[in-house]
Amino acid sequence: MRVIGLMSGTSYDAVEAAAADLVLAGDVLRMRPLGHLSAPYPGHLRDLIAGALPPSATTVRAVTELDTGVGQAFAEVAVRAVRELCDGTADLVVSHGQTLYHWVEEGTVRGTLQLGRPAWIAEATGLPVVSDLRSADVAAGGQGAPLVAMTDVLALSALPGVPAALNLGGIANVTVVAPGTAPLAFDTGPANALMDAAVRHFTGGACEYDEGGRRAAAGRVDQALLRVLLGDPYYRRPAPKSTGKELFHLPYLLDALAAAPVPEPDDVLATLARLTAVTVADACRAHGVTRLVVSGGGAHNPVLMNMLAGELPGVPLGSSDALGLPPDAKEALAFALLGFLTVNGLPGAVPSGTGARRAALLGSLTPGHAPLRLPEPAAAPPRLLHVTDEPLV
Repeated sequence: MRVIGLMSGTSYDAVEAAAADLVLAGDVLRMRPLGHLSAPYPGHLRDLIAGALPPSATTVRAVTELDTGVGQAFAEVAVRAVRELCDGTADLVVSHGQTLYHWVEEGTVRGTLQLGRPAWIAEATGLPVVSDLRSADVAAGGQGAPLVAMTDVLALSALPGVPAALNLGGIANVTVVAPGTAPLAFDTGPANALMDAAVRHFTGGACEYDEGGRRAAAGRVDQALLRVLLGDPYYRRPAPKSTGKELFHLPYLLDALAAAPVPEPDDVLATLARLTAVTVADACRAHGVTRLVVSGGGAHNPVLMNMLAGELPGVPLGSSDALGLPPDAKEALAFALLGFLTVNGLPGAVPSGTGARRAALLGSLTPGHAPLRLPEPAAAPPRLLHVTDEPLV
């Protein structure tokens, strides 16, 4: 089956697409990545998203405009992916959409909202679309995140020791696969979310992020600010747990700076990079991680990666490329994998990672132009992911 995965993360800067051929052979899920592409959100749409995200107030009209606008943006990227990545032929599109709100109260997820109406994608491509991937896990008592854990578990399960996968997006999440125990997956805290918010604030919106970590490299860690930030109770909560920009946003950072003023913006950025490194490393040490496989935009920040390596001496850090999963495409490929599982009648959530009562079949299906025909349900779920560049038969 040829599947296109679409997603936009908490940084809401672009729509990412990745395509892959997928075949389930016994307990091995074979994946052949076909490439990936990225398309920036139109400026007006990005402004709408920024204006609707917490803690900003919004309106039902703005949410409706976003649901349509994001759906149309995803549809345009899906059409490109069919043409540019799939030689004009695909079987399924899987759309994560754009998270607008992840409703967490005292560690319990009450609901989650991803925008991007799938009907626009189905109409533009003619293909069936799997969307709304998080809600079923939330309804089953789970966090609805991190859903990339299924891909991580399948990819890491053959590695020795206690391997872990780290994704450094707006939020950092880790999946730990230890022998003899159920996999664990959770959000460790902010990765790029606070750093990006700080750059936009200090530059008056002229820059969106700290390119190459240059500003953080020019700064020095402020220990007083770091202590204030590390005092957040989120870091002491046990897994499973999840978070987002509902907590880690600009007013949150400004409150911390009011408690521990730092005059130099570059020092703030250095401190925020250290915050991510410390909280990720604390999580890895707590679970005995012996190898860390890294993906996401933060993997391109040398300051963050060097700090992380310094916090985890003796733990090799490497790119998810080593597993055949390009770091900038891994999440979109992970959602393609989840959609493939869904249409084959298999659950996509890892209950030990999300805290759900059961492994839920994820997502909702929107038919394309043709009548909806699903494969016969698979006999058993996969236990291993094998990524190859060879054609699948």
